[in-house]
Amino acid sequence: MGHFYDNSIIPQHLRRDFDVYERIEKLRLDLGTFESWINRDLKGANICTITFHESGLVYISGYGYGPGQMYDDPKRIGEGQEAAQFIADAMIGRLHWSLVCGGEGGDLNDVLYTVKGLGMVVSTDVAFDGAPAVMNGFSSRWQSVFGGGTGAFAVDGEDSSYSGVHARSAIGGFTGRFSIEPELIVAIPPELAKAIIQNRGWIFPLPPREAERIRVEYEKTAQSQ
Repeated sequence: MGHFYDNSIIPQHLRRDFDVYERIEKLRLDLGTFESWINRDLKGANICTITFHESGLVYISGYGYGPGQMYDDPKRIGEGQEAAQFIADAMIGRLHWSLVCGGEGGDLNDVLYTVKGLGMVVSTDVAFDGAPAVMNGFSSRWQSVFGGGTGAFAVDGEDSSYSGVHARSAIGGFTGRFSIEPELIVAIPPELAKAIIQNRGWIFPLPPREAERIRVEYEKTAQSQ
């Protein structure tokens, strides 16, 4: 487990007994590379994609994806679920690099639990009932990595951890050229959040000057290994 996780307030009966990255490897989830993420700085940006709070809450911005409007057809719902899973994979990669890029010692194993998810599902059909089903593609994938009864590693609805389970809203009725846009809040140890903020700030991607500093430090570390 992560150093910060091991020293957290999580009670023993709810602690994960698996390495998150082993699950990621079994799922063949691509986290991307340091270079691909650190080159995306905040120059000219309207928003950041992740915000750290000193309390340990981590706010992950929404991301829209999918073939378009959803409607109550099993095949179309399945396409929406696949899009939602794709977004979950992308968010896991983004969260990974936001935690590790500064070298503070944290990673995905230091995620304590998942707090709240919101899934906005595109459908102008006023009779559409499938928003929760579409969002299930996101929630189940998240549980596959962090733990939960609908994840890929659950057996008969039970997992050894439930840190991927979250409070959630799934709402249909939006317009857009995609199918679903989820956003998420997770919790990490306050000590890790404070270390990140003190070292490089509370936002990811990084401001341009911070991104350059972190890039130089990363390259020096890589050369010395």
